[in-house]
Amino acid sequence: MTRIPSLILLVSAAWGLCAQATLPAAGFDEYQVKAAFLYNFAKFVEWPPGTFLNPSDPIGICIAGVNPFGATLDEMVQGKKIGERAFAVRRISDAPGAKGCQILFISSTEWKRTHPLLDAVKGAAILTVGETDDFTAAGGMIAFQLAGPRVRIQIELETAEHSHLKISSKLLSLAEIIKRQP
Repeated sequence: MTRIPSLILLVSAAWGLCAQATLPAAGFDEYQVKAAFLYNFAKFVEWPPGTFLNPSDPIGICIAGVNPFGATLDEMVQGKKIGERAFAVRRISDAPGAKGCQILFISSTEWKRTHPLLDAVKGAAILTVGETDDFTAAGGMIAFQLAGPRVRIQIELETAEHSHLKISSKLLSLAEIIKRQP
C-alpha cells in the first residue's frame, strides 16, 4: 500500500515528461501503472453539463470483465477528490451496468464483447478505455499499448468529441492521436 502514493507521483511525472510511463524496476506492474492513468484521466477530461446530477456525485470508474487491478485501483482513488467529487469504482458485467460510469475500462478478457459494449455506450458521455490492439478501431477512445516496459496511450479524439467529452491539451500532448478508419 505504501507504493501507491509513489506510483501516483511516478505517473504524474510521466504526464510532464512523455507520452508513456515506464514500468519501473521497483516492482510496479502494468496494472498499477494503468490504474494510475485511469485516476489521472479524470483530471484531464471535462464531461458535458448534465452528466452528473449534482456537484458532489462521484466520478464513476467502471471495469467491464475480469478486474486486472486487484485492489490497486480502489486503494489509489480512496479518499481522493477532484473538486467536490470523490471516486466510485464499480465492476460491471453488461452494457446497462455502465449507466453512471464516467470512465469505462474494458479489460482484454472482454475482447469478444468489446464491440457490443462500445456500441451500447456510443455517444454517451463515457470515456472508454481499453487495452486490446484494435480498441480505438472498434470505437474506443483511449487505448493502452505496451511497448516493451512502457505503457503508451493512444487517443481517438473524434470518438471522444462525438460523446461531448473535452480532453485537455495536456493529455493530448502525451498521447498518440489515432484517426479511426471509416
